Amino acid sequence: MPADDASFERFVADCADRLLLSAVLLVGGDWAAGEDLLQGAFERTYRHWGRMNDPKPEAYVRRALVNAATSRWRTLRARVGEVPLFVDGEWTADPADPGAGDPADRLAAHEALIRALRALPPRQRAVLVLRYFDDLPEADVAAVLGCTVGTVRSQASRGLAKLRDSHPLRGFAPSSRAPTPPVGPLADVLTNEPADTVTKELDSTTRPAPARRARGEAQ
Repeated sequence: MPADDASFERFVADCADRLLLSAVLLVGGDWAAGEDLLQGAFERTYRHWGRMNDPKPEAYVRRALVNAATSRWRTLRARVGEVPLFVDGEWTADPADPGAGDPADRLAAHEALIRALRALPPRQRAVLVLRYFDDLPEADVAAVLGCTVGTVRSQASRGLAKLRDSHPLRGFAPSSRAPTPPVGPLADVLTNEPADTVTKELDSTTRPAPARRARGEAQ
């Protein structure tokens, strides 16, 4: 096996799982679409792997994911005229209370968060996913998106405001509570619930079969 292929395999093995979650969130919680998105990003990365000068190849993959997710969103919008926003419903438990409700209620809260992310413009969604779920510093988010740190901050502020104001998510952020500084995972910002709790719930309840691996892991 060529050395480049071996190093690419190690890279994929190290980052595939966390990048898959990013991809799924970028397309609004669709696991199949997220897997396809990541597969395409890995294939593109593999084609450039031997001559890649980027010291952070994971950032290259993230850029590819964001670009592909944005293109997909525009295609869907052109096809149907608008991107679906929310389903009707009210909270049956307070998501900020870890002891409230049963697993079905908590899953409903997490699914509402996914629907709210899906309703955001692609740039705001990308900022929130990269900044809070991936926990990247603002400067790294700016580098991935090709914008300034100020743009990252403004897009994050607008995106969080839309999430807080959305009908299904009002229970996450009471109007009397001051905005939370963007210093932790998005789940912390909205619910005071750790992000790994959110992702574990989604993983254990909604995740299908493991994602396909990219070329480079094949024989």
